[in-house]
Amino acid sequence: MWRSAGSNFRRLSTVARRHIDDEGNWFYSSEWWGTESDGHSVLRSTSDKGNGVVSVVAYPSSRPSEVYWPVTEKWLQKRCEETQPAGEDRGRFNILGYQWRVLRFNDVTRQSTVKIMAAYRDSEPGSVFLMQQPHCIAVPYLKSMVSVGLATLASCDYDLRNVVQGNEKMRVLCIGHGGGTLPLFLASKIQGAVVHIVEIDPLVISASIQAMGFPAFSVMTPSGERAFSKPDTIDEILWKGTHERLFLFESDAEKFILNTTNQYDLIFIDAYDGDDIFPRTLWDPDSPFLKALSDRLHPEHGTVVVNLHSDSELLGHDGSVTAVLEQLLPMGKYVSKVCRAYKDVLVGKKRSGLGFTVSAPWVCNSSLVVSRGFEKIDANFSRETILDSLISNSLEVDQILDLPFSCMQYIKRGFILID
Repeated sequence: MWRSAGSNFRRLSTVARRHIDDEGNWFYSSEWWGTESDGHSVLRSTSDKGNGVVSVVAYPSSRPSEVYWPVTEKWLQKRCEETQPAGEDRGRFNILGYQWRVLRFNDVTRQSTVKIMAAYRDSEPGSVFLMQQPHCIAVPYLKSMVSVGLATLASCDYDLRNVVQGNEKMRVLCIGHGGGTLPLFLASKIQGAVVHIVEIDPLVISASIQAMGFPAFSVMTPSGERAFSKPDTIDEILWKGTHERLFLFESDAEKFILNTTNQYDLIFIDAYDGDDIFPRTLWDPDSPFLKALSDRLHPEHGTVVVNLHSDSELLGHDGSVTAVLEQLLPMGKYVSKVCRAYKDVLVGKKRSGLGFTVSAPWVCNSSLVVSRGFEKIDANFSRETILDSLISNSLEVDQILDLPFSCMQYIKRGFILID
């Protein structure tokens, strides 16, 4: 969930536009930032988990251009031939188009934005399937979270290349699901990533699968088993094993973390509710959640990344939060407390641990990072030394994962160490 920093940030020059290769570039936000009347609602229901009215609104996407659709259709056909036994009626794949799908809470808050491909097989003309585009991260704060999380882990002497190639496992936990952009991106880019996702609202889970193209095979039962005994044929064709490394749990975050025995290398937390509030139970230093989270984090390189609504540019002239902003940013005035709580509980007095924040461009969000690594960095933990290490490793992350965007721009912006 994020906040807009203004209305003029989407104006780029025509020269800049020609060089945009990233389909999730903020330039394209003009295609999905509009009101519900600019698009059309494909799902709408009321949550009983505090998220109010949950809706998914569809908007046309200009990319990929229709001239490239035959290439994707051939790829789908090849995947079908690899997946289905010879002799079966496979049918020919046809792409209907691409859309932005925006998950909204209470018709105001844009919780998630994804790009989906809609297609069908001529053997089943009445059946349309959706595939979320895993390479496309549309919202800057998610790019910020990915960039700082992976660059920090790489700075902890963690063998990211081996994990990306699938030779080793990386255990990832995502608290807060939304449309599923973050877990799907990680699982598709990192062959060794095993991603657990925790989402309290079953309506959000349903919306991500039915209207936003997230793999249905990921859904887990309360007993910890797959909701579906095996993936359907379309999932096998679309995801080529990626869906088998996604595990989506319907659960309260505190309950999940108190009951799990898993140890995680990387944890992402993005858990604002329908009222735009980050629940106190997820950041109170005396809460069972933070203490249990500490036990579940890898002791040597474990890294946590938290999305927070930034208040640094929105304070009054005396640094206080005005009554109006308290209503608009119910979490804003607590950002420093959240940062301190996470660092104190997860790192404590460990010499090798540290915490920092960066600000996401174009939106009023900050990414908080707390890590137990950095053993090989100078004991003084100077800002310059740490930032240099992160930037150096971010370049390696770009190269290893072949990212469509640069991690460095998200690491350098508003970098602040937590003392």
